[in-house]
Amino acid sequence: MILLENVRKVGSIGEIIDVKRGFARNFLISKKKALFASKENIKEVEKIKQDLSKKDLHRKKEAKLIDEKIKNKQYEIRKLSTENKELYGSVKPTEISKVLEDLDQVKINPSLIQPSKEIKSLGNFDVLINLHPEVQTQIVIKTVSDEDVK
Repeated sequence: MILLENVRKVGSIGEIIDVKRGFARNFLISKKKALFASKENIKEVEKIKQDLSKKDLHRKKEAKLIDEKIKNKQYEIRKLSTENKELYGSVKPTEISKVLEDLDQVKINPSLIQPSKEIKSLGNFDVLINLHPEVQTQIVIKTVSDEDVK
């Protein structure tokens, strides 16, 4: 496989890598992150390698700007809860993404948001956000009972 972009723990742009068939088909090719390593594709990737590097650099700059904006911030999410401080349901990455967009005008794909553990109770939770293969940031989600707002 030839990588069309930097993929964390796999390789960098233009690199020829060996991966399992399922990973190649289901992730790399379906997400347009890689091509099969045929002679034609290798030549083509060499030609477009500079363009890909520029795009990747641009994405990395954007990721760093978002990182500076939200790094180590705490965001509050109000949810209904039981007396034992358990939530009805849990806080999903899509909710976290919406809170980030509403409060800081930062659009982050929910698939890039990784809570350290499932958010099913009241309290503070660390959340890792993969903005770019080389840029990660950490935020804190504080879940607060919706009944407290009386």
